[in-house]
Amino acid sequence: MQLNYKQQGQGPNVILIHGLFGSLENLNVIAKPLSEHFNVINVDLRNHGLSPHSDEMNYPAMAQDIVALLAHLNIDKAHLVGHSMGGKVAMELALTHPERVNKLVVLDIAPVSYPPRHTKILQALKAVAVQSIDDRKQADTLMQPFIEELGVRQFLLKSLAKNEQGQFAWRFNLNVLDEKYSTITANVNENNSCLCDTLFIKGNDSDYILPEHRNAITARFKNTKAKIIHGAGHWLHAQKPLAVNKAINDFLTAI
Repeated sequence: MQLNYKQQGQGPNVILIHGLFGSLENLNVIAKPLSEHFNVINVDLRNHGLSPHSDEMNYPAMAQDIVALLAHLNIDKAHLVGHSMGGKVAMELALTHPERVNKLVVLDIAPVSYPPRHTKILQALKAVAVQSIDDRKQADTLMQPFIEELGVRQFLLKSLAKNEQGQFAWRFNLNVLDEKYSTITANVNENNSCLCDTLFIKGNDSDYILPEHRNAITARFKNTKAKIIHGAGHWLHAQKPLAVNKAINDFLTAI
């Protein structure tokens, strides 16, 4: 599968991988400053953004998509930076193809299985999908009974666009993401470990990385550092972009 991607900058290669219901645009706040020192490849994962849709949606398949992109770009090794689901994709790739990874940065996710967290979001997305939508404002109104937070609705609405028929529709493959949701909340590879230098960055107000996840992290990633971003939750790169960008840049440029 050939993923949609955007490339900018010069220097060592960095792959940026977004989270569930997102697109490469979500990590532009990281891509732009990183491109001052790196060749940044910002990707749309399968079933997201402008990348192809597929009935297969699991971490081995998504990691292999990144490997195929590296081959397409003639890149032997790259730094990986992934947020949330994208962090799990990055971890899966590092665990199964460690020879392709220089350094690994994981934004606010752990190598564990999670309980369902997106039931209301899926209900909101379906409520929009079954209607004929004239504009994003109408879609926002339909989503409000399910999602109170304006910021979450605004994030999701970035993936609402007109299709070839001129109708508003979700760019991500909602049916597959709903059907395969249990594989998205599942754990990554549990049999391998990676010796690559790894940085886990946690939002202080987020509950995605908890003290009880420490053993799962250190068992798979032997050379691990941690950074906590205060005043930030799960969307730490959007809430505290300067602090997150500095942490990433300092880690990737350290000798």
